[in-house]
Amino acid sequence: MRLHASILANQAAAGIRQSCSVQALPPVFRTVRCSGLRSPTNPAQQFDSRRSGVSMRSSSTDTQTEKEPGSNGSGMARNTVLAPLTPGKSAIAAGEALAEGALTFVPPTGGENSWRSFRLAFALPWRRFSGDSVLVFKLEGDISDLTRGRFDKGLSVPQLCAALQKAALDPRVKGLCVEIGPLAVGWGKLQEIRRYLAYFRASGKYTIAYMKLGGEKEYYMASAFEEIYCPPSASVSMRGFAVSGTFLRGVLDKIGVEPQVKRIGVFKSAGDQLLRRDMSEAQREQLTALLDGIYREWVGAVAAARGKTQSEVETMLNKGIFDVAELVAGGWLTGLKYEDEVIDDLKVRTGGKDDQVRKVTLQRYQKVSPSVFGLTGKKKVVVLRTSGAIVGKASGTGSSIVPDDLIPQLRTLAKDKNVAAIVLRVDSPGGDALASDLMWREIRKLAAEKPVICSMADVAASGGYYMAMACTKIVAESLTITGSIGVVTGKFNLAGIFEKIGPLRKQLPDSFRNKAAASRGMNIEQMQAIAQGRIWTGTDALARGLIDAVGGVSRAVAIAKQAAGIPQEESVTIVEMGRAKRSPLALLGLGASVSASLPLLALLVSSTQGVPLSTAMQGLSSLVSGSNGLAGALPMLQPGQISYSLEDVDVVGLGSVNGTNAATSWSAGGDLLGGSSSSSGGGRFFVEEEGEGSGGGVGSMWESVVERLL
Repeated sequence: MRLHASILANQAAAGIRQSCSVQALPPVFRTVRCSGLRSPTNPAQQFDSRRSGVSMRSSSTDTQTEKEPGSNGSGMARNTVLAPLTPGKSAIAAGEALAEGALTFVPPTGGENSWRSFRLAFALPWRRFSGDSVLVFKLEGDISDLTRGRFDKGLSVPQLCAALQKAALDPRVKGLCVEIGPLAVGWGKLQEIRRYLAYFRASGKYTIAYMKLGGEKEYYMASAFEEIYCPPSASVSMRGFAVSGTFLRGVLDKIGVEPQVKRIGVFKSAGDQLLRRDMSEAQREQLTALLDGIYREWVGAVAAARGKTQSEVETMLNKGIFDVAELVAGGWLTGLKYEDEVIDDLKVRTGGKDDQVRKVTLQRYQKVSPSVFGLTGKKKVVVLRTSGAIVGKASGTGSSIVPDDLIPQLRTLAKDKNVAAIVLRVDSPGGDALASDLMWREIRKLAAEKPVICSMADVAASGGYYMAMACTKIVAESLTITGSIGVVTGKFNLAGIFEKIGPLRKQLPDSFRNKAAASRGMNIEQMQAIAQGRIWTGTDALARGLIDAVGGVSRAVAIAKQAAGIPQEESVTIVEMGRAKRSPLALLGLGASVSASLPLLALLVSSTQGVPLSTAMQGLSSLVSGSNGLAGALPMLQPGQISYSLEDVDVVGLGSVNGTNAATSWSAGGDLLGGSSSSSGGGRFFVEEEGEGSGGGVGSMWESVVERLL
């Protein structure tokens, strides 16, 4: 049985409260969780740039950066001005406004629709489906920023967005119906998907969202639809936003392990989960600013989508409504319907048989060519997608950014005369310093040959920002997490268990900050004031000159066309590069070496410590899972290894109070280990064609062969 002891310290001025709860787990697992909760009762405060000078609270467990006399903490004299880096190739004149690249739906003419219908009638068999159909799919779990493989049925941002753009122009598609389940995705990707949903909705076709279980993220996505339905027994809970951290110093002290970490930057909090027992003031400050940004975006977007005022949205959050009938009465939901009632409604809308809905699933619709809708052109713009931690060598258990993979692609693009420009999509919290620098060099060389525009996804911080700053221009979503310009290195001192392994090697590289200053046209002091390892939202980063524009891939493509001298009205062919790697080990989250061993380790702890098996399992999983656990810290703590890494913020869980991200928790049943994507329960209406089973892999293979031959 768990015991909870909570300490609440209200901080009205900052609009947050700290909660630290100690769980009565076995001593080896005991940790303290501290969270800064964004209270909906307090309006979001405008961030004051003067707060960036706040110093970190002194602690006996902190390792402070040493400063030389007369220096700025990095060994470089003050007011040092670096020569700016040679600008990349670009047709954008100095001071010229950057292209907006707004996704604006232009209704096709009657002649265009007739021509498209004619072409679609003679398409390959697997690209055909009935007219008056509804596009259906299930939006839940992890949504990769990398294109999924043919045999990988998971969702990806590029495939979703491409399908929505085509469907808006497709005369055979009359509407969209999506089931939204618990989402394990960051806010940046949600903004990108939401942008394409707005494009589809502008076509005048109906849009329906069906949700059985959800919180703030799920409702943020659902609010982009014209109609939102839930079953009467649905669990929809919206209570505000929070961010939390897990601190393991007490655990490590008990077992005689001393973490030794050196960090450059007051706000560089990677390693805090090992060094501290609570949240530092600097960390609390930057996380509060992130919550303010999320809160402003959520309130504004929901108000605009549902025809409400921002005050009404804040009032709804303050009430903490749990009764879905009350949400319907308030206009937050369209109505209460079971899934079979939604299906019956779609039968009427599509004019199908009494027992059948005319529908097309996302997996089938992906095969429809964009050329039919005029979405291609003679010139090519490549979207090169990178996602995951930056590492020196690939592990083979999940997506990562590796120089040996990326650099050959960059060199190939530099030589390809058919490619007019490149959009480098970055979704990474950073990682290995050497790998980051090697890729930075190659990106700079490519940018000297042709325009390279960076598009940031959920996060492009630390090593991720290191890659981005090599590009001609940088575009980020307003809620992208970026910055974290700082360095961390460390090791474990196992003196309590083994013989001491020697003192920590002192390395204080300043090349990251200096290159960032040169890339952004700043002097050292200017960059130092906004660096310090601090993370920013995309909006705050724009105000401080760390990025050039706010937007998604569509705006990055528009700026790439502008830099390449291509007229905005001219269509270009978008070539996607970067595919998600699928491995059987990835189903275990962290690979077989860690996750597969948890049940056995839990059984051992349960038998030796006399604690329930479920408690032991929970304790172990909390220690190794996520960026706040040992899994996030171990890659950093290698003797002498320097990392440009953001390991202190859980991008997926940022802002979530309800813990509805079932796809990332052990409480999600068998979905993680079984690879299923049905954590919200229900039938297979949204994921299967009529009469289609769970197979189809062989058919897809033959379709691919025929298409290549043709």
